[in-house]
Amino acid sequence: MKVLQNDLFLRTLKNEKTERTPIWVMRQAGRYLPQYRAVREKADFITMCKTPELAAEVTIQPVDLIGVDVAIIFSDILVIPEAMGLEFLMNEGTGPVFPNPIRTASDINRIHEFDPTDRLKYVLDAVSLTVKELDGRVPLIGFSGAPWTLLTYMVEGKGSKNFSRIKEFVYRERKTAHKILEMLTNVIISYLKAKVAAGADVVQVFDTWGSILSPTQFEEFSKPYIKRIVDELKSVAPVIVFAKGVNYNFSKLAELGANAYSFDWTVDLAAVKREIGDKAVVQGNLDPTILYASHDDIRSEAAALLGSLDNGNGHIFNLGHGILPDVKPENLKALVDYIKVDSHKFHK
Repeated sequence: MKVLQNDLFLRTLKNEKTERTPIWVMRQAGRYLPQYRAVREKADFITMCKTPELAAEVTIQPVDLIGVDVAIIFSDILVIPEAMGLEFLMNEGTGPVFPNPIRTASDINRIHEFDPTDRLKYVLDAVSLTVKELDGRVPLIGFSGAPWTLLTYMVEGKGSKNFSRIKEFVYRERKTAHKILEMLTNVIISYLKAKVAAGADVVQVFDTWGSILSPTQFEEFSKPYIKRIVDELKSVAPVIVFAKGVNYNFSKLAELGANAYSFDWTVDLAAVKREIGDKAVVQGNLDPTILYASHDDIRSEAAALLGSLDNGNGHIFNLGHGILPDVKPENLKALVDYIKVDSHKFHK
């Protein structure tokens, strides 16, 4: 069994009383760090994802440089559709692109379920190598996109402003949409279990585009598939769900059964925490743009968030979304240092 020098994050996920609040941030292995950019100069994004040594190196950078309480494996949610047979490109400046997206019922014949130990071995190797090089300093998170979010990318083919392609697809090809969501759910479960087997301590599911669904649509196209993932994974590792912008009913969201839920900065985290109660831990939810402010203002905003909660237990400090690429690393470090030194004051 892995022995961790810092298990604060895992104890918090178990809803145990802790001496202080753990902190990490989404996209903490990324372009805001000069050390990441130095690695990036040697290899493009996809090569970094597919080279375990490079993925492990940038995964560990924020642990060494910023002092976060947990690492999250460097990868991309879209490796799954690619492994299913959908060509995937990462264009500089414009983001991810699927040149031949799913648009008709017959397109389902172009994709297939797969064995992650074969098709995504490079990710699993990166997990194993990262665990070895972390040497028990902090836990490691493995992650996946949620089925709905992955389907959205697969149908839209790229980022979108109005998501008309995916909405048209689910209305015109509802049965096909559900078949693909089922396929995605199957491979995500296998993939996350393989990550845990490779050494990941926790898994997080990102439903980035859950916010484009109405409450009724979320109940049909997203929630049951995430629930199945949570049900399958909870026996092997704690599960965090980040359904960005899905703010219509936090009690219903808690029905997913995850250990923790992450929230963006548009919600009152204290109100969410009261509504969810002891059902789960909350994660978040500082506005990422606060990291442009002075160190004093950053500490003040963090203190206000901590002070709004009834106590510090049952809370993982994070941003409401990923850190922005032009944030100064020293600003993030000021936030992390504040949480590590002063958050104990808010624990009862």
